[in-house]
Amino acid sequence: MLVHKKATGITIGLTFVLLILAIIVSMGLGSVHFSPMEIIKALFGNGGEVSDTILWDIRIPRVMLAAVIGINLALSGAMLQAVMNNPLADPGLTGVSSGASVAVLFILLVVPQFSTFIPFAAIIGGSLSALMVYALAWKKRGITPIRVILAGVAVNSVFGGIIGLLSILYSDKLPGALQWLNGSMSGKGMGDLRVMLPYSVVGWIVALFCIRQANILRLGEQVALNLGESLNRVRILLSFVAVYLAAVSVSTVGMIGFVGLVVPHMARMLVGSDYKHLIPMSIGLGALVLLVADTIGRTFFAPLDIPAGIVMAVVGGPYFLYLMRKGDV
Repeated sequence: MLVHKKATGITIGLTFVLLILAIIVSMGLGSVHFSPMEIIKALFGNGGEVSDTILWDIRIPRVMLAAVIGINLALSGAMLQAVMNNPLADPGLTGVSSGASVAVLFILLVVPQFSTFIPFAAIIGGSLSALMVYALAWKKRGITPIRVILAGVAVNSVFGGIIGLLSILYSDKLPGALQWLNGSMSGKGMGDLRVMLPYSVVGWIVALFCIRQANILRLGEQVALNLGESLNRVRILLSFVAVYLAAVSVSTVGMIGFVGLVVPHMARMLVGSDYKHLIPMSIGLGALVLLVADTIGRTFFAPLDIPAGIVMAVVGGPYFLYLMRKGDV
């Protein structure tokens, strides 16, 4: 047992080391390359005028934004998988992201004067979507994994249709929202990071306090009863955390699918199903995966900037099929 704990700790520690290396590499890549030493100098205020401008105004905000959103989506997926007892649960597949997207797109295209309220609208849209999935999937004996997925597909289809309708009705305003629709971090700056970071940190803290509740759901109804816990109360709490984190991400960069599905699976394979280890591992891996996806999108096809949402869809789709064939779902 001691050896297992040590190996788990080393695995989580190595993931965060990889994340730091990925952050340095990502900051250095682009139309102008910077060495690790130039990056370190700029970080400590000793860089040149060019490196300071490019790094502080463009690359650092984008890198940090990718890491924060990756953490949000990974934690959201991990929480949803605990609540729904479903390894396929993910903010994208369960309709949470599309519900939040409809609310954000409505404000961007129809009532842009209320753009201050975009984060709240995203949370409300995502919550309504989650409630719809629960209502559609619920039967007398509770929810089953297959009914959750079918309900998620139906809700996604409805909200996808609404997004399409809004895009046609307000096509003259669509170019301004196109990058957001594709899940891109292009053009995002320090201001966007300052807005979303406080919301995200609140979600991370609550998620860390929910580790015990997530483990209770994982161990089943009888364990919860023996511990005197109300399963419904625990499910509502974790669902809200999952919706909140996904909605905060959607409100900033639009829909980015599969991070919430892929990362918890990878984390589970590396450190097991105990949420005491799964949550910190998902934090490190979520930031790493989305940062790598964004770096690939903006460097491999330069001067084109491919949104991270498209990169994740290309990678996540085959991974989803792999899980199905492997029989993990």
